[in-house]
Amino acid sequence: MILQVNNISKAFGEEVVLSNVSFHMNEHDKVALIGRNGAGKTTLLRIILGELSADEGEITIAKTTTIGYLSQHQDLSGNRTIYEEVLSAKEHLVEIEARLREIEKEMKHLSGAELDAKYKEYERLNHTFEQENGYALRSEVTGIIKGLGFSEEEFNKPVSVLSGGQKTRVALGKLLLSSPELIILDEPTNHLDMASIAWLENYLALYKGSVLIVSHDRYFLNRIVNRVVEIEFGRSMMYEGNYDAFYEKKAQAREAQRRQYLNQQAYIKHQEEVIAKLRSFNREKSIKRAESRVKMLEKIERVEKPQDEEQGMRIHLVPCVESGKDVLTVTGLTKSFPGNPLFHDISFLIKKGERVALLGENGTGKTTMLKIIRGLMPADSGTIREGAKVYIGYYDQEQQNFNEDNTVFEEISDDHPEMNNTEIRNTLASFLFTGDDVFKPIPTLSGGERGRLSLVKLMLSEANFLLLDEPTNHLDITSKEILEDALNGYEGTVFYVSHDRYFVNKTATRILDLTHETVISYEGNYESYLEQKDRKEAAAGIRSEVTTSTASAAPPTANKANWMEQKAKDAQDRKIKNRIAKLEELIAGYEARLKEIDEAMLAPENCTNSFALNQLTEEKNKVEEALFEAMTEWEELS
Repeated sequence: MILQVNNISKAFGEEVVLSNVSFHMNEHDKVALIGRNGAGKTTLLRIILGELSADEGEITIAKTTTIGYLSQHQDLSGNRTIYEEVLSAKEHLVEIEARLREIEKEMKHLSGAELDAKYKEYERLNHTFEQENGYALRSEVTGIIKGLGFSEEEFNKPVSVLSGGQKTRVALGKLLLSSPELIILDEPTNHLDMASIAWLENYLALYKGSVLIVSHDRYFLNRIVNRVVEIEFGRSMMYEGNYDAFYEKKAQAREAQRRQYLNQQAYIKHQEEVIAKLRSFNREKSIKRAESRVKMLEKIERVEKPQDEEQGMRIHLVPCVESGKDVLTVTGLTKSFPGNPLFHDISFLIKKGERVALLGENGTGKTTMLKIIRGLMPADSGTIREGAKVYIGYYDQEQQNFNEDNTVFEEISDDHPEMNNTEIRNTLASFLFTGDDVFKPIPTLSGGERGRLSLVKLMLSEANFLLLDEPTNHLDITSKEILEDALNGYEGTVFYVSHDRYFVNKTATRILDLTHETVISYEGNYESYLEQKDRKEAAAGIRSEVTTSTASAAPPTANKANWMEQKAKDAQDRKIKNRIAKLEELIAGYEARLKEIDEAMLAPENCTNSFALNQLTEEKNKVEEALFEAMTEWEELS
């Protein structure tokens, strides 16, 4: 075992973030740590790394374990180039290499004992250098830097001039090169394009050490992890398998808990009804039985009511009117910036009801194309024609479509004066803006909050053609799934840019691949796109591997057996219910007869007649015995 997290609890003031969180990692494990934004994932990572103390619990890490950590934000500075910064992760090998070159020069001028001593030093250092794969070091550095999306022309660029995302990629490169036994990554794919993410997937999948990943990229997790730890409502649950396996098992576990809770509640309610019925019999034995059942209920370990996931966004995108069949026609579209041609003579058509994803590497012009279509940027040449009755709704990944002087509430009320305060607050609440959150000034919002506010405006726009630029950025997994459902149920048309492959796979009906300054159209979702692309490359003589999976359906005989079993169970249930009804009739009759006997025993003609009293007493005993037997059977069947 390389890492043991044991009953970790952490609170900030009165807010409990983590409560008895536990999981473990073995050597070579690849574990995903997932949960909604604010669930405490980064807090837990900081506790594991010793940057933050836990209120309770302990972290156990094998003493000799080396750990590498990539946080979401990096602050690299200095005069090193990208290449030098990554190479510095193996500084000791660079120093050994330099010393080997020095010894080679020195040995040319030595002889005898001095030469023997230098040769021994050279052999010792060279052995270490070979053992740590020093001779492949520079090619490994080159491969990592290229894999993370840097071109050779950028190798000599100083890290001080890089953007935040580029610095994160450089830091990731250093971390991978250092090859620690445990890698901890916090949102590693945030600043990578699809090609770089695919490269990182392959790298981590083959990595010999252990990896702990916090990520909202479900496709990425599917390809890498063998275990998922979810933080939900402060608690942890561990699932074997990748993300899809987790999703299925969690749904099964939640449904099982829900059924268990409902069954127990039904059982408790029924027992309370039985207790009330037993007490209503008003017999000493039935009252004792009722008291016994009360004590039994008090001892039952109550199943906890399943907590519904925090009420998240419930998006209902409703077009104001139906558009024509041809929604968008692009002809001969060309755009370039000085020294940077993006695309040339591009043409495509988007039909009503399509959900088209625009894919491509960073810098190919995807966002630029959306801005041209939206009319926010001019094209160099070409035409864009909207179809009949097309009303565009635009989601800007830079989220600049706000009045920065507004609060959240004012941003909606300004755009929709026809809505009253209650309607606005209810709408904002469905996007997690509750209480005083609605009065937050726009400039103080986080990236996730700005994204959610953009989606509020999009929902209220009643557009029938949505242009979305990276709509899942800043959204957690639950919110992404809600957005997926909303788009899949949308009756309008969608054209969007996204690097979230899982999202694309769930929502796209067609893909436009922006590559080599043109677009290639592929029918279907992301998996279909990969298969079609692989076939094209294979046909062109490019080696390609396509992995497919099939699932077999249950044989018809299994369904028939289940039906027969259910039919027999239903028949048995009906038989029991009929018997209970019959027993209740008998109990009511016995009760009535006992009342008649008691009245008869008090009658003047019987109370002094010992023979009559003996007969009545004998009958009463028989009726009470029959009543007890009926009540016992009723209780058991109930």
